[in-house]
Amino acid sequence: MALAAETARVLDLEGLEALVEALHARDYEVIGPRVRDGVISLAPLSSAADLPIGWSDDQRPGHYRLVERGDDARFGYAVGPDAPKRWLLPPHSEVFEAEGDGTGFTLRPAEPPSRRFAFLGVRPCELAGIAVQDRVFIRDDLRDVTYASRREDILTVAVHCGEPAGTCFCASVGTGPRAEDGFDLALTELVGEDHRFVVEVGSEQGRELLAAVPTEPAAEGDLTVAAAVTDDASRRMGRDLDTEGLREDLLGALGSSRYRDVARRCLACGNCTFVCPTCFCTGLVDRNALDGSHTARERTWNSCFTIGFSYIHGGGIRESVSSRYRQWLTHKLATWQDQFDVLGCVGCGRCITWCPVGIDITEEARAIRATAVPGGGAR
Repeated sequence: MALAAETARVLDLEGLEALVEALHARDYEVIGPRVRDGVISLAPLSSAADLPIGWSDDQRPGHYRLVERGDDARFGYAVGPDAPKRWLLPPHSEVFEAEGDGTGFTLRPAEPPSRRFAFLGVRPCELAGIAVQDRVFIRDDLRDVTYASRREDILTVAVHCGEPAGTCFCASVGTGPRAEDGFDLALTELVGEDHRFVVEVGSEQGRELLAAVPTEPAAEGDLTVAAAVTDDASRRMGRDLDTEGLREDLLGALGSSRYRDVARRCLACGNCTFVCPTCFCTGLVDRNALDGSHTARERTWNSCFTIGFSYIHGGGIRESVSSRYRQWLTHKLATWQDQFDVLGCVGCGRCITWCPVGIDITEEARAIRATAVPGGGAR
């Protein structure tokens, strides 16, 4: 995709630092990538110096390692275990508190976050993940207050991908490596003697922010090199997923013996759902004072891989690991489309990397759909 020369600008390393400072000056909590505990994960940034300078990652099924790049790239990696979901739909969030006085209760809904979030370094697959969760939590017939209050007024500075991991397949599901929309600003990092970033504006909010930092007009050569970065990344994807007819094939193979094969390896740990930028299953926990004077309700992440998640009166309805894996796979790649008119997978590959036994969703989807029988069943 050709970049628009009339709107693209060039930002140097000092300009990147100025961009972070401008976000802080506007009272944003800046969330971006940094090296912590042996991974590149999202965390609050105090300056651009906190970015994972010179680091990349080696990702394979069940494998993640930091590797040195040999240059000073700021965004020369794929994705880490965290996505913006951790801030927009936190692992733990209060729903309400209530105080009793012996005659009744006073209910206090949870307070919205005190600061707005600015996400720096968001990848196209993560922008797609935010858009998917918007469909789940911000609808005409349902508006999740916790999600909406955190989602409101976020600012996203995306980075087009130049270094896909061995587990990435965003190109085949249409979510990357170049972001088409959903960002306020989007950067393409050009590493070399003249280290710079080509910047595209995606909103008026982004235009106003960019006006506060030093930039120069992008030359035609900058645009050509920037386009080549993502074109090359698209050719170097580590995985692919054929989505043509995928829903029908998966629903036509619900009885596939492949699910039993997967269950022999799957630990039902839920890692794949927790690192996924679109999975949204949660549960509620009530914490009550013994004297009845106080109660608090908390929402926590849950997973369809836990047997308790499907519990109804009398017990769980998905007792086997194979049935839980089938529920996860067919929901994400098939029935999610019936619910939300979009695929539930954005091709980030996290579920492959962070699976302790290296189960590969693209490999399993291929194997299962090969057993499909029109009208249902499986070979």
